[in-house]
Amino acid sequence: MPGGVNSPVRAFNGVGGTPVYMRAGAGARMTTAEGASLLDFCGSWGPLILGHARREVVAAIRRAAGAGTSFGANTEAEVEFAELLCELAPDLDKVRLTSSGTEATMTALRLARGATGRRRILKFDGGYHGHVDALLVSAGSGLLTGGVTSSAGVPESQAADVWVAPYNDLAAVRKITAEFGGELAAIIVEPVAANMGLVAPLPGFLEGLRDAASRCGALLIFDEVITGFRFGPTTYGRIRGIVPDLTCLGKIIGGGMPVGTVGGKAGIMDLLAPLGPVYQAGTLSGNPVAVAAGLTTLKLLRAENPYSAMERLGHRLAAGLNAAFRPGAGHCAQLGSLFTPFFGPAPMTSLAGVKTCDTNAYAAFFHEMLKRGIYLPPSQFEVGFVSAAHTDADVDVFLDAAAAALRR
Repeated sequence: MPGGVNSPVRAFNGVGGTPVYMRAGAGARMTTAEGASLLDFCGSWGPLILGHARREVVAAIRRAAGAGTSFGANTEAEVEFAELLCELAPDLDKVRLTSSGTEATMTALRLARGATGRRRILKFDGGYHGHVDALLVSAGSGLLTGGVTSSAGVPESQAADVWVAPYNDLAAVRKITAEFGGELAAIIVEPVAANMGLVAPLPGFLEGLRDAASRCGALLIFDEVITGFRFGPTTYGRIRGIVPDLTCLGKIIGGGMPVGTVGGKAGIMDLLAPLGPVYQAGTLSGNPVAVAAGLTTLKLLRAENPYSAMERLGHRLAAGLNAAFRPGAGHCAQLGSLFTPFFGPAPMTSLAGVKTCDTNAYAAFFHEMLKRGIYLPPSQFEVGFVSAAHTDADVDVFLDAAAAALRR
């Protein structure tokens, strides 16, 4: 495997050292190949909101796999899953299942271009929307860790169709849409930026994007692969009362299995084949095992509603970590169950601020925490996750380890 991994964010390029290999997980903990127990605050990069190997989810996967792992034909569970998604997120009239968040954003861009007859896209500096060619321009996540702003192999023609604005900068958005709005097919954004570390939207920013897109006739796409069902049993757009034209989902809605979804207004979604001229297909889309995991996860989230408890733990963790930082050395950003320890001054509102962080300090902190049995995202530019499986005792363990690590 190139680099010994199947996804570059696992390679520890951002923190140095040898990647950890896992053998098992249960609740809030993972067991390494060497048998060490780690308290997990990475959560498979977001999907495991219920923790590892939640009993009901595993049972649903086993039942589905026992009946057949794939059919390449329609199943009743796909219909139930689509209906549940549209019920929990009423801004979605229709959805199309994919096998990854990358496929969802790729499909959303194609839909936007098909709906508008336009070519160009506006995205935000440090925003990561999967490894679609056009969206690897000034991308975040693992690309930031690697110290590059794009990827080899992306044609110049693709990059030329993408404008990039600073996140939270409405003035830049309005300037671009005023001058070139007639060429713009879509504005795509993570409503809460989570691939340059956690950067929350400033008041009015998302509302301003909705207005700017409507004024120039572009579609507004919310990439909620991370934020969808993370702050409540619905989308972040729904929580904020902002209706994008298309929403991309993934991670949590698959319960740890590979799933993505693009959904939105019926008039746009019906442009997809077989009803319309915009082609998209996938042999494993709506895979019965993945759908079973996702259905069970969403039903549990609706029934148990663990969000206020996760937010309380997230606040405790961030407050304790901020108290442990030496003044001016760093701060912990937190929103709901998302958090990022930044080794730089607060607050972070865009990629420009994030880039001032001391990545060597984060790398040292990561390894000191790992020695103490805490697994964090192996990059300054990723978010940490609190799950429904975490407890106050887990946060106590985290904070004791963090205090010792920072002293070290």
